[in-house]
Amino acid sequence: MREILLPSGEAVPVLGIGTWGMGEQPGNAARETSAIHTALDLGMSVVDTAEMYGNGSAEELVGKALATRRNEAFLVTKVLPHHATLRGTIAACEGSLRRLGTDSIDLYLLHWRGNVPLAETLEAFEHLQQDGKIRHWGVSNFDVADMEELLRLPGGRKAATDQVLYNLTRRGIEFDLMPHCVGNGIPVMAYSPLEQGRMLNDPVLLRIAAEHGASPAQIALAWVLRQPLVIAIPKASSPQHVQEVHRSLSIELTPQDLADLDSAYPPPTRKAMLEMI
Repeated sequence: MREILLPSGEAVPVLGIGTWGMGEQPGNAARETSAIHTALDLGMSVVDTAEMYGNGSAEELVGKALATRRNEAFLVTKVLPHHATLRGTIAACEGSLRRLGTDSIDLYLLHWRGNVPLAETLEAFEHLQQDGKIRHWGVSNFDVADMEELLRLPGGRKAATDQVLYNLTRRGIEFDLMPHCVGNGIPVMAYSPLEQGRMLNDPVLLRIAAEHGASPAQIALAWVLRQPLVIAIPKASSPQHVQEVHRSLSIELTPQDLADLDSAYPPPTRKAMLEMI
């Protein structure tokens, strides 16, 4: 498993698993738990969730899945912006810890920018770190101006990641946000790297996949993972899906593949509003 370094120097794998939408149907719990276990077996140890997902049900599923394997996972969860006051962040974190059944979260993110001053949220993160309740903190859905403000704050350069929407059909961050993060040594964590499957019938992807003996999903994910300092966290709710996305790590796209994908999905030529889903 290829790894990248967080600003702290800790190495994490470039491919993990997302859990949005998981934990909401009791009948799917065994399959979803098995998917998380398969990800751990394959070294995809970044397990991403959030208090918002299913109003905590995803965290509860993750907690049960990791009950006997917590030390194998790099656990990521998020605080909602309307909870992100000093007291609210600490209370939200404690709620996540209870649902996750753990003493500490590896990476705690502000889910998106809200009305609470960033300095107050960072103060809460600092308290949580000092108390051993989180190991690292970061942000999600922050654009360049938000990141610049963050990095100007005391302690702001401790941000471990900016988790944003990034895939072949959502390339806007390549114009300015990705270079800004890379230039400051901050990894980008790509959520929905497969656009929830909506692009997988594209003729260009199908052709390139056939040439590599791969699936379109594997090609799309290999395209995301070609970037430096990018961690991808595709949702994979079955062991078979986890195994499929894992195989993307062995695919090396050719210059012609990349040119064809650029033609089908052109890179940005100007600043665009940051996209979220």
